Amino acid sequence: EQGCTLDQLAGTIQNDILKEFMVRNTYIYPPEFSMRIIADIFEYTSKNMPKFNSISISGYHMQEAGATADIELAYTLADGLEYLRAGINAGMSVDAFAPRLSFFWAIGMNHFMEIAKMRAARMLWANIVKGYGPAKNCACKMHIHAETSRWNQTVYDPYVNMLRGTTEAMSATIAGVHSLEVTPFDTSFENPTEFSKRIARNVELLLKNESHFDQVVDPAGGSYYVENLTQSIAAEAWKLFLEIEQKGGYTEAYKAGLIVERIKASAAAKDKNIATRRQTLLGANQYPNFTEVAGKELTEAAVTRPVSEGNTLAPYRGSMAFEAMRLHVDRSGKAPKAFMLTCGSLAMARARAQFSCNFFACAGIKVIDNTFFKSIEEGVKAALESKAEIVVVCASDDDYAEAAPKVKELLGDKAILVVAGAPACMPELEAQGIKNFINVKSNVLETLKFYLKEMGI
Repeated sequence: EQGCTLDQLAGTIQNDILKEFMVRNTYIYPPEFSMRIIADIFEYTSKNMPKFNSISISGYHMQEAGATADIELAYTLADGLEYLRAGINAGMSVDAFAPRLSFFWAIGMNHFMEIAKMRAARMLWANIVKGYGPAKNCACKMHIHAETSRWNQTVYDPYVNMLRGTTEAMSATIAGVHSLEVTPFDTSFENPTEFSKRIARNVELLLKNESHFDQVVDPAGGSYYVENLTQSIAAEAWKLFLEIEQKGGYTEAYKAGLIVERIKASAAAKDKNIATRRQTLLGANQYPNFTEVAGKELTEAAVTRPVSEGNTLAPYRGSMAFEAMRLHVDRSGKAPKAFMLTCGSLAMARARAQFSCNFFACAGIKVIDNTFFKSIEEGVKAALESKAEIVVVCASDDDYAEAAPKVKELLGDKAILVVAGAPACMPELEAQGIKNFINVKSNVLETLKFYLKEMGI
């Protein structure tokens, strides 16, 4: 329409048929026709559109379904190999179409791991293409488009997403991607606003025009840590890649259920790490904004995890389980409270009060923190006056043997008694009817759900 000739056109068709196969459990067309279309696109673009990338081979959907970096890397390369074979089987030279293949990756929040992933991807892809005897090394180069991950975004305390996007954009740029999209910070719960889109664009402009990230070739090269990490992830990904090849290639491995099974297992491990705080999502499972209440723009749909049916993958965000729980509390019409009864050793009382405040605020429970009570009687009196549904005893391990039973006696059944920590005297306390404990080994998600159920929410 603009009078541009075909040989001037640059860009990419985002048409990874195999990615659609994994997400929808069906080809856009029957398999033989789908791959024939791809081969036809290779042939046409190689002859008429030398600046145009003929396909976008996707890996981002795997990360957004919970895949780890090595799994995403291995399976995306296996996906790309299927397209290499499609072109070769159609009688084309690898030099004719391989330089015009493009890869679409997600960049997660593990800064150095994502740098290493992209560096390993280029190295492994070059080795794969070399196996087909290209006449020129340019056929072995990987063209990379990256997008900052949606998996890491949160709908509570959403401005933190700006920091996540910035860190991820830095990872992608240092790793040497060719093009980049920074996901607006509000994508997970609304159509991006002009403000959020402007911030996302400015992240790239800042990295380019003020940080000059585009002026250095391979800034991570020579770093012992990055080089070692690159070799490590490459080795792990190559093992997974060879496993796929032994199954007959990407398509056959997918049909057998191996790929989806591995990614779902990876997602389950990530979910457990988030539930137990082995992995932190700021504002969701750790250090929440205590005063934040969900606005009207936040809907249940935004925090409801889609179901992966059968041999398919569904993208989700790691914080969804916590967000769904907190939104349920926000919309319940109730305002549950947790009271910090600090006593005994001042230093330990304050440390455990801070831990407990973060713990209960993750569910949207209002926390009532207190500096220190000189006596247990004073603390229980204040707790009862606050009408808090939960009273958390915060003291040192040595204090609990005497303090916790006394609080239980004075409190009665007027509130749920919780002990912050895992003291050595726990068996003795349990024998006296004190059953509730929270500590760093707790499954935060399941524990909070239990207390909400106890409170009838």
